Amino acid sequence: MKESYVLVAGFAQLPKGTPVYEVQKSIGCILVVDTETDMVVKATFTFIQPLTNEFVSSLITGRSLREIDNIIRSIEERFIVPPQKAVIQALLSAKKSYTERKIHGEKESACN
Repeated sequence: MKESYVLVAGFAQLPKGTPVYEVQKSIGCILVVDTETDMVVKATFTFIQPLTNEFVSSLITGRSLREIDNIIRSIEERFIVPPQKAVIQALLSAKKSYTERKIHGEKESACN
């Protein structure tokens, strides 16, 4: 792993009344992001089914978090399942953690 890679995670509650909610109450979005480019190097979600995880991860991997609106649009258009909004919320939560960490890190570097 490159020195510029960080691992971030975000979580969201799954929709009540869906089969997946009965098995797991929330979903996690885990991203490896290159801080030099804001590019998602690897993405995974805490889905039970590998196919679901692979599909949604493929919509994010290789894309920049700077284009989050386009990533979300792609998820909305191609990931047509009940937990779609939870996936988007978990992704946004991971992006928020990444952005806060990056801003905090840049402030520390400027002070040194």
